[in-house]
Amino acid sequence: MNTSAKEKMAATMNIVNRIIEENRGREQHVALSEGDDSMTYGELFDTVADWRNILAQAGVHRFDRVAFLCEDSIDYVCLSLSVLAAGAVLAPISPSLSRNETTPTMEGIDAAWLLYDDAIPTDNKGRLLTGPTRRRVFRLAPRTTRGTTDTLFSACDPAFVRFSSGTTGASKGVVLSHQAILERTDAADRGLRIVETDRILWVLSMSFHFVVTILLFLRRGACIVLCGHDFPGELTRQLAAGTATFIYASPVHYKLIAGSKDFDAGMFAPIRMAVSTAMPLASDIASRFETRFGQPLCQAYGIIEVGLAFIQTPDAPRKPGSVGRIGEGYEIKLATPDHDGVGEVLLRGKGMFSAYFSPWRTRAQIDPEGWFHTGDLGRLDRDGDLFLIGRKREAINFAGMKIFPTEVESVLNRHASVRESRVYGEPHNYYGQWPVAQIVPADTRFDERTLRRFCYANLAPHQVPKRFEPVAAIAKTASGKIKRIRA
Repeated sequence: MNTSAKEKMAATMNIVNRIIEENRGREQHVALSEGDDSMTYGELFDTVADWRNILAQAGVHRFDRVAFLCEDSIDYVCLSLSVLAAGAVLAPISPSLSRNETTPTMEGIDAAWLLYDDAIPTDNKGRLLTGPTRRRVFRLAPRTTRGTTDTLFSACDPAFVRFSSGTTGASKGVVLSHQAILERTDAADRGLRIVETDRILWVLSMSFHFVVTILLFLRRGACIVLCGHDFPGELTRQLAAGTATFIYASPVHYKLIAGSKDFDAGMFAPIRMAVSTAMPLASDIASRFETRFGQPLCQAYGIIEVGLAFIQTPDAPRKPGSVGRIGEGYEIKLATPDHDGVGEVLLRGKGMFSAYFSPWRTRAQIDPEGWFHTGDLGRLDRDGDLFLIGRKREAINFAGMKIFPTEVESVLNRHASVRESRVYGEPHNYYGQWPVAQIVPADTRFDERTLRRFCYANLAPHQVPKRFEPVAAIAKTASGKIKRIRA
């Protein structure tokens, strides 16, 4: 096949069509399970085709950006695939956003439509859609668009626009093509090794994790069991049934599991892989989980602009604090490393994003050599294992010494009196900045002097917070990450 033919094929490839093609003969296999409800692959594809036609008849065209607002569910998967199958562009909006946050998000991606679950309050009132839903009623509301980047946007053959997490600054709409999704799901599968007999327990938000994993699981014909709405109850029941083979969750979930009496080691015997993602995995959580259940946690370090570039496998050597080695098909380098070998992590490989939507910038404009600057600081050991130290923007400059909030928080969170913490730099006339910690106490016995002694025993003196602030809660982004305070 010549180059122009390959380019034409890539430009017309649709990820939903690929999923359908790859599941020929699996029509009777269960694709999705939610409580007492389930859907086979055959039913899924028929439902997607029906909804695709309904959307087209309603006026949804190729390359239209469709903001999608819905709770995780079988319906969520069906409607998301239908938008993609119609050639439109899926732009998920988390139901955890407030109404005041939803509108700016839609404006940021210049959405042409809002497709939403009627049970979720919005400021829009769209037309009722009659279609093959399981439990939800959907509406479709048109929106006025600016259209200033439509030509550039459509040239990317876009499938997906998602806002980055926004933990330290303004979010940007990340544009992914159908081809990029195909490439990054292929790359991720080299580490996850999904097969049609896998039964995957899912507790994360689809608004933030539909690409890569949900689409990969469907490409391989696996069964996705939705456990998020009744966590940990549904997860407990599924593990007790002994049919699950794979768990995809965050460190927060694994911390709760490791501390709960509802789980025992026997439940995890059939699990071939338990993946921890979405945020850094603290060494003490990994150790507690493995000690109790005899199951290693496999950390996956992914970024929406790049994909899952790091995936630890169960048989990989474990190094506390490391996310493992770069995956096949990806490259890594550290920009301007310091005397300790710590530099900003730069990544590149197949399946990378095409552009940022607002303001419009292509990947080549951002870095002509194709590197993505993650903003994460890390170091590589002699074996090529990556250790993440913190975020570049979050580093606290204390009298010329760098302090990384996540390192301090990992120590604070190990103390029995601390449920959660957030460390930030406060301006100081003499030191430049000094570290301050907000603490959500685990109980009423919180004692600052005891916690301070614990910190001095486990941190360098300059890393110990100079002030502790008990708070009721710590603000999070819609994806569950800590919202960082800037000096």
